[in-house]
Amino acid sequence: MLDRQTALSWMDAFTNTIEENKTHLSKLDNPIGDGDHGHNMSRGVKAASEALNSTPPNTLSEVFKTVAMSLISKVGGAAGPLYGTAFLNMSKYIGDNETLSKEQIASMLEEGLNGIKTRGKATTGEKTMIDLWEPAVNHFKENGTLDARIIDDYVEKTNPMKATKGRAAYLGERSIGHTDPGATSSGLLFKTLIDTAGLS
Repeated sequence: MLDRQTALSWMDAFTNTIEENKTHLSKLDNPIGDGDHGHNMSRGVKAASEALNSTPPNTLSEVFKTVAMSLISKVGGAAGPLYGTAFLNMSKYIGDNETLSKEQIASMLEEGLNGIKTRGKATTGEKTMIDLWEPAVNHFKENGTLDARIIDDYVEKTNPMKATKGRAAYLGERSIGHTDPGATSSGLLFKTLIDTAGLS
């Protein structure tokens, strides 16, 4: 189940996990991007945390709208608009609902994925965060559960892919052999959700 308090706990866990992994995320981004994904994400989640604490949201939907606005305004590169659009779509899906069942959480995540696909004009197999989101959402919808091992497996599957979208696409064949940083940070988002909402 996901309610306002659980969503706030999820965002706290995500913020802490990004902080713990920001150097690793930026190192992943070094060979195939600008080398700043971790630090950009850190800036975004800190801004979201500050916004949630300074003006506590009254509803579940408001939690994600606040996070969306913070990520869009503070995270540089493509990640800010993509993550922000995902959270905005999730907020719209929630609407007036104060609690979501596991099935509704899966549908909420699917709406987030649809936002990323529309905004980024990408699909699976192009070495982007979609290569984590889409298989993870599909697995959750089909099985009703998710666990960290499955998430890590989807993240690792981006390693042998050749990037055909985003900055990494300029490297062509040289992008092969590098794990996608956006898929990695998305994996952290999903793993903290699994822990806080009890999805495994």
